[in-house]
Amino acid sequence: MAAPSPSLVAAVLAHSGRLEKEDLGTRIARLSRRVEELKGEVCNMINKKYNEFLPSMQSAEDLVSQVDSLSSNIDLLKSRIENEVQQDLNVAVAEFTELKQQLERDSLVLSVLKQLQEFDTAIKEYSTALLEKKYVAAARHLEKARSSLKMLESRKGFELKVLKALGTELTVQTQNMLYHLGEEWRQMVLWKLPPSKEISSAETVMQTELHLCTMPLKEDQIAGPPVASVLQAFAVLGELHTRLKLFGQLLLKYILKPLISYPSLRPLLEEQPDTVVLHFESAEPNLEHPSPIEVFGKISLVLEVLHTHLLNVSLDECGENDKDSKVVLAEMLGDMVWEEVSGCLIQECLVYSIPANSSKLEQYIEVINSTEEFEKSLKNMGFLKGDATDLLKYARNVNSHFANKRCQDVIMAARKLMTSEIHNTVKITPDSSVAIPKLPDPGAGDNLKMQKASKMLHNKLINLENETKLSQHTFSLPTCHISVSVEKLMELAYQTLLEATTSTDQCCIQLFYSVRNIFHLFYDVVPIYHKENLQKLPQLAAIHHNNCMYIAHHLLTLGHQFRYRLTNILYDGAATFVDLVPGFRRLGMECFLAQMRVQKGELLERLSSARNFSNMDNEENYSAANKAARQVLHQLKRLGKVWQDVLPVNIYCKAMGTLLNTALSEIINRITALEDISAEDADRLHSLCRIMLEEGPLVFTPLLEENKNKKYQEEVPVYVQKWMMFKELMIILQANLQEIVDRWADGKGPLAAEFSPTEVKSLIRALFQNTERRAAALAKIK
Repeated sequence: MAAPSPSLVAAVLAHSGRLEKEDLGTRIARLSRRVEELKGEVCNMINKKYNEFLPSMQSAEDLVSQVDSLSSNIDLLKSRIENEVQQDLNVAVAEFTELKQQLERDSLVLSVLKQLQEFDTAIKEYSTALLEKKYVAAARHLEKARSSLKMLESRKGFELKVLKALGTELTVQTQNMLYHLGEEWRQMVLWKLPPSKEISSAETVMQTELHLCTMPLKEDQIAGPPVASVLQAFAVLGELHTRLKLFGQLLLKYILKPLISYPSLRPLLEEQPDTVVLHFESAEPNLEHPSPIEVFGKISLVLEVLHTHLLNVSLDECGENDKDSKVVLAEMLGDMVWEEVSGCLIQECLVYSIPANSSKLEQYIEVINSTEEFEKSLKNMGFLKGDATDLLKYARNVNSHFANKRCQDVIMAARKLMTSEIHNTVKITPDSSVAIPKLPDPGAGDNLKMQKASKMLHNKLINLENETKLSQHTFSLPTCHISVSVEKLMELAYQTLLEATTSTDQCCIQLFYSVRNIFHLFYDVVPIYHKENLQKLPQLAAIHHNNCMYIAHHLLTLGHQFRYRLTNILYDGAATFVDLVPGFRRLGMECFLAQMRVQKGELLERLSSARNFSNMDNEENYSAANKAARQVLHQLKRLGKVWQDVLPVNIYCKAMGTLLNTALSEIINRITALEDISAEDADRLHSLCRIMLEEGPLVFTPLLEENKNKKYQEEVPVYVQKWMMFKELMIILQANLQEIVDRWADGKGPLAAEFSPTEVKSLIRALFQNTERRAAALAKIK
């Protein structure tokens, strides 16, 4: 018997707890009965579960027995399949595979034989059609044979030696076909070209002839013109584009381009039996460049002949009778040649027809209309398609092209003037003015504004006019010489701006900035182009200086003069040239100052041979110093003559004064640097200085009239800074100690105004021996 479960024991213990007060015997009896009852219940439960499990176990054992039986049957069936059925199946599959391969080979052979038959049939029909001159049918049969051969060649793993022979045969027959078509084409389109391949003159072109066959159609020929049959055959064979391209190249080179380039050529049409001959005749040209209207007429005549007798046919581009794939022969030729023809017409014809001035722009409408008619006629003949081409766009854009051409002409004219000789000069006086027509009055609106402003000023302001009036030439350019080319350059600028005032807004703006470009070009070109002459020749440097100042002078007011007459776009401060003025002034000054530095260097080099003006009692030293002084004076006189009447008087005097001052400063520095000057040395130095003092003013000859130069020779101290110092040096060389002290006058005399105490003491020590009187004199110099 199984042991009681813990729960049962717990129930028993709990029950015993409640009967604690009962006697022990009763409790044990009850407990035993209860235990027996529980044992019976447990045995019943176990029996019930066992009875339920026993049938399930029996069913499982039956199922295992059936599975074992079925597994034995499967093994038996598998054994039979492997031993009997598999062998039969392998044999059947092998037979099926073999039959399938045989069928594929037979189908392939049958297909190849069929394509070979088609190839052979196509070749035979091609030969028959070719003999009958049915070129379109022959070409289509030939293409059918080519298609069959391609199919044969595309079959991989099935190569026949005969295919190579068939390919050779097809090539031979194709070339034979093309030969016959070429012969037919040459009979219909015959070129007679000049022996020279290069077109060098109109006479060479005149040897060109184009013969077009116009033979009527015979009854036994196929429907359609013979030329259509030949060209359609070319299209089927894929040779139409090549043939037409060659024809277009010959047409361009020997007919169309010569007609555009040579105004003397005229196309001539001559009708002969069954033939039309196109050739040239020569006539004397009226103009250097051909007129667009005449050229359009020539080109139209040639294309009309070609359209009538050759190109007015519609072909099947693919060689099949498909209405959607038709192409017009004239359109094909137009696509090939029009770009070059239009480019040549623009470069050789329309460019030169652009008016040279704005007054002829209205007449250009004839050229635009003729260009439109020309393109319209080409579209009607089928040579062009779509909207306006570059040719018509170029013609219609005449305002822009006119402005570009005018600006280019202006710049080219300006550059030619800039690269011309500088030394050809003209005299400019304060009364001189640029030769331009009188500018038109401002618009009515400007007048109204000016009147209102003047009235307001008159009402609100008192008279502020000074009794002392300025000269009318106060702001004028002083008298000088400038290059003729520069005067013409300014006239060109004024004329261009005047033309801009009557031009369209676009042209006005371009012309205005072209004038600015003229001055930018001058700034960049002239100093470089004339660089060597400007460095070597003092007169050219002076003229260039005047040129720059002359241009700067006009630039100050040039924009203001035209401001109210230019387009509104330029009105608000843009129409100005004032920003260029500092650059031109600097350009002229730098060139002239560079020449001044060269002259200063030459002066100092000549004085360097004076042996420092020391030991003048030596004849060689005195002779060398005297020669150096004479050379300096000679150089200054030569410069004075070179610059005479060229530079403005004030610039001339400042320049000569600066150079003379350089020479005197060098002489002063050399003499004051001497440590010992004997009496004889002092006399000879004084005589040398007297030469400079007497002849120095004579180099001031700014004007051609000698009597007018005395005024400037008397004003030498104004232009030569060291002049008075030089005179004081001469006095010291001949003075005694007392005279020197008197001229010093305790630092208030004329000597003190020019020399420092140290310099005066150094001269005293060099001129006088060391005595008490010298010491006393030195003590007073402080």
